[in-house]
Amino acid sequence: MAISRKVKNALNGASWVRRMFEEGEELKKRYGDENVFDFSIGNPNLEPPASLKKALKELADNPITGMHRYMSNSGYSETRKAIAEYLNEESGLTFGENHVVMTVGAAGGLNVVLKAILDEGDEVVVPSPYFMEFKFYIENSGGVIRLVDSHEDFSLNLKAIEKAIHAKTKAVLINSPNNPTGVIYDEDSLNKLGKLLEAKSQEIGKTIHLITDEAYRRIVYDNIKLPIAFKYYPHTIRVTSHSKDLSLPGERIGYIAVNPVCEEIDDMMAAIVFANRTLGFVNAPALMQRLVAPLQRNSVNIREYGEKRDLFYNALREFGYQVVKPQGAFYLFPKAPIEDDVLFVKQLQAKRILTVPGRGFGKPGHFRIAYAVEKKTIEGALPGFKEIADQYGMRKG
Repeated sequence: MAISRKVKNALNGASWVRRMFEEGEELKKRYGDENVFDFSIGNPNLEPPASLKKALKELADNPITGMHRYMSNSGYSETRKAIAEYLNEESGLTFGENHVVMTVGAAGGLNVVLKAILDEGDEVVVPSPYFMEFKFYIENSGGVIRLVDSHEDFSLNLKAIEKAIHAKTKAVLINSPNNPTGVIYDEDSLNKLGKLLEAKSQEIGKTIHLITDEAYRRIVYDNIKLPIAFKYYPHTIRVTSHSKDLSLPGERIGYIAVNPVCEEIDDMMAAIVFANRTLGFVNAPALMQRLVAPLQRNSVNIREYGEKRDLFYNALREFGYQVVKPQGAFYLFPKAPIEDDVLFVKQLQAKRILTVPGRGFGKPGHFRIAYAVEKKTIEGALPGFKEIADQYGMRKG
């Protein structure tokens, strides 16, 4: 076999998102882009804020000598200082620049953290539904994913998490706001999760890390305040990016922040910096580090995403779909009217509507809609959603 068995097996179960995206490209060639309603991939459609464009122009017009050279593997000192100041402001803790490592997006950051902490066979507990790439990230570092079900409203099932933790558990990985559901894990859940991890760490005689994927942390609706996980558990590691809040997914810029009261913090940071280098990232993109440093409190216009959520959610509910209202991110995760979510997604595809089967996120019987699209795309797709709903008799009387 020319490629590794591990990669071969992974390819066989590869991302449903990419599969649907590629099928969508074929439909667009056949019918034209404007006649295909593509909700398959969470690709931010808003432009970066004016503050970033202004900073980019200023830097281009006034280049800094050596600005494209290598720097410390952890990133520019001034960028990490700016992020540490922001973290102190939001958490009340005492972050320093040495508690922050700049990364090639959140995906790069997660791979770095997992490489730094996992030994062969270590398990990572992940609530389901989940972002399907987590499985591959964990396995890349020799780990094993251990999925646990969430409640019907997709909130954390703490009893299920407790039951899943045992001697081989090295970390719990959560994603809030969540992809694919848009659910935010509330303050009470994080507080109880922190206490649970403290107790289980003592019980098994080793530290269990809490890794928080917060790539959507600024995409939050209805004046909800996103809880700060650092406050509830000392061994928390945040991984995030500016792909969504500043609409920079193609620039691959993010960071890892480790709670400053985490035990053996110096060893942890050294391991993360080492993994960042040896995984081949070397350092995060230099230009983007300079641009995002002063923009830690900036974001795109979240209101636009909120308006699209409301338009889509209200229409689907009116048509009879069962769906939990998203509190953040830019996804809806309705229940399919039949058990076979792949078949249902194919039926939507016949209406030139592209979504992703829930089984790709560990939750068969559902499907994901990514609404980071133009409003006209949503409006154009709604008649098709209604027709399908009517065919199944879903519409409320």
